[in-house]
Amino acid sequence: MTDIIPLDRIGHGPPQGDPVPDSAPVIPLRNVVVFPGTITPLRFNRPELIKAIESAVQSHRHIVLVWQEDPELETVTPEALPQVGTLARLVRVGRDGDSLTIIVQAQERVRLNAFDETQPFLQADFKVMLNHLPKDDGAYWEAASRNLRESAFRLIELDTDIPDEAEQILKQIEDPVLLTDVLAANLKFEMAERQQLLEQPNVQRRFEVIQRFLSEQLQIAELQNKLRHDLHTELSETQKKAYLREQVRTIQKELGDDDGADEQVADLAQRIEAANLPKSAKAQADRELKRLGLIPPASPEHSVIVTYLETMAELPWNQLSEETIDLAEARAILERDHHGLDKVKKRILEYLAVRKLKPEGQGAILCLAGPPGVGKTSLGKSIAEAMGREFVRISVGGLKDESEIRGHRRTYIGSMPGRILQELRRAGTRNPVVLLDEIDKIGSDFRGDPASALLEVLDPNQNNAFVDRYLDVPFDLSQVVFIATANYLDPIPAPLLDRMEVTELPGYTESEKLHIGKRFLTAKQREAHGLKKSQIKWTDKALEHLIEHYTREAGVRNLEREIGAITRATAAAIVENKKKSAKITPAAIETTLGPKRFVRDAKVSRSEPGVVNGLAYTPVGGDVLHIEALAYPGQGRIKLTGQLGDVMRESVDAAHSLVRSRAAALGIKAKRFHSLDIHVHVPAGAIPKDGPSAGIAMFTALASLLSNRPVRHEIAMTGEVTLRGLVLPIGGLKEKAIAALRAGVKTILIPQGNSKDIPDLPEEVRTKLTIVPVKTVDEVLQHALENSGKDNG
Repeated sequence: MTDIIPLDRIGHGPPQGDPVPDSAPVIPLRNVVVFPGTITPLRFNRPELIKAIESAVQSHRHIVLVWQEDPELETVTPEALPQVGTLARLVRVGRDGDSLTIIVQAQERVRLNAFDETQPFLQADFKVMLNHLPKDDGAYWEAASRNLRESAFRLIELDTDIPDEAEQILKQIEDPVLLTDVLAANLKFEMAERQQLLEQPNVQRRFEVIQRFLSEQLQIAELQNKLRHDLHTELSETQKKAYLREQVRTIQKELGDDDGADEQVADLAQRIEAANLPKSAKAQADRELKRLGLIPPASPEHSVIVTYLETMAELPWNQLSEETIDLAEARAILERDHHGLDKVKKRILEYLAVRKLKPEGQGAILCLAGPPGVGKTSLGKSIAEAMGREFVRISVGGLKDESEIRGHRRTYIGSMPGRILQELRRAGTRNPVVLLDEIDKIGSDFRGDPASALLEVLDPNQNNAFVDRYLDVPFDLSQVVFIATANYLDPIPAPLLDRMEVTELPGYTESEKLHIGKRFLTAKQREAHGLKKSQIKWTDKALEHLIEHYTREAGVRNLEREIGAITRATAAAIVENKKKSAKITPAAIETTLGPKRFVRDAKVSRSEPGVVNGLAYTPVGGDVLHIEALAYPGQGRIKLTGQLGDVMRESVDAAHSLVRSRAAALGIKAKRFHSLDIHVHVPAGAIPKDGPSAGIAMFTALASLLSNRPVRHEIAMTGEVTLRGLVLPIGGLKEKAIAALRAGVKTILIPQGNSKDIPDLPEEVRTKLTIVPVKTVDEVLQHALENSGKDNG
């Protein structure tokens, strides 16, 4: 309970026997200016102020109250206080725990002369300020006081916040000095204006300032009163709610519970200004800011506009990463992160060289095409690092909604910009390297065609003014370096493919995979599993065994996964104290991973009629196809098995017609075409097969079967055949050649048109394989068929 200590002699001015001292403790007040003639309750928590009041109680019971301009200041110095304050007499003092509550009677304006003490509290000498009244016969003061009272009475009548008792108090005040001080203490002046009135010794000037303030407040109150009257009769229910919300906001602001809507608008305006938007974007943002100020925070549209303005403020309209291209460093980065891929690295270095010579130029948009796991995405990261730019990856595989590229219109809550602008916003720069991953897997449906939307994004002549539907203003994408990746080129629409320069990344040879495994993958997995270099050691035989019998891919993704499985098992064994270190051998691999999962297709083991080594390209690299043809008595029909596609079936038909047209030259009797049925089969019947490149293999199988001449088992072949006997070029030569080398083939027959691709083959393939370009099927048979054999008639 509060302990109240009454002090004697409460009255106006210094009581008899209680003279005004020359010096008194100085009490800084936060957010309060006390005027003479008023009685004011105050509460204090600061220890130095409590000590000052206790000192005054024990002496003359007077203190000087001074407004503290900075309310956040904890330790107040004389320099932080104004020179004019109010001398007050302590009427009551009460303690409540660590706080002190007092009631003071303010008596005189005083000017501080010098501070006697600053510790443990402030104490200063002062001089009482006299009020300057102009010499007059009293008529002026009578008129001025009456005018001031009537204005105050009118304000009390209009302003419901002022209690009615205030009118009775004002009627009892005759002294003009006291009248100005009481009004100044109770009207809603700002703190700085109150302090100016306190410091003003001229009473007439105080009258003028207070009268002017009362006139302004009367105008506002009368207008509010008129608005209330009009709104009471004219406002609809919705407008009434909006008005009430505005009133609630005002009340909350006065109580310090404001929702911050005005501050939010001001903050957004400041952020928009700092973003340095282009002219068109700035005009759009300013329009939305004006709308935001008129919409209540409870409205759903309020949050939509706030989100829009935040997006506008955070987009990197003018933020650019500093580009530093050093070709030597770029070459080192590419060699550090990728093994092989010499042709691809050369093209990337050429691209960077052009960017260095002409940074503002519109360079080519690269499309890195190749099987999974060959390093397309990591190449994009290396390019970004070499250029000193931010890297952004956008997966567009499976994208079916055009709005994911162009953005969603701001017609509903939750709309947002397209993926490209979202990623630029996260990157914080307008010139990152953007990787459009899996561009060959973009879809389309009733929501639009994202591939068509990308045409504008990837066109250097259009993307400098790309309009996202969400922003609805142009955004410059011309400084973005776009790189696309794809597994296949066929699904990419022709107009989109025309925007890009395709650089193919073929699969790795087994020797390249071995090198990648030794140099990159084993070390990466060892570090990922917390092992030291001395705790696990891989032998070359183990890696070769793992590559050959546990993976079947063009890249190294599955290889890394299997290395991780073996490393994980080794880590578990070391933790369980079963071993201190491990040497990975082929036997250890089979113990951990189980029996061999793949047995590589080998070449045909012996030469015989109707059996040919064909070469095919698959999503996981090249493969050897054993094409088998068998003849038996019948009526000249052809049977095809092995889950062959339409194109491969047509190749068999074309090869059969070509063999019949050249029967005489091949030594085949015509009657055999009518007396024999032919069955063509390609093993691994569960796997679909298609494509034209098996044409010469089909022709060779039929010609060998019907002429009874064996096909050399160490030869494999690929090429499309025409009815004129020409051999046409094919694709995937590197993968097919690697598959032939892996299967033990010594010689491969390729179309003459693919001779230009031979220099791009790995050196290991060119050294160990005999590559024979052929132009016609006659040359194919000349190399493929053995001379021995007899006609069965």
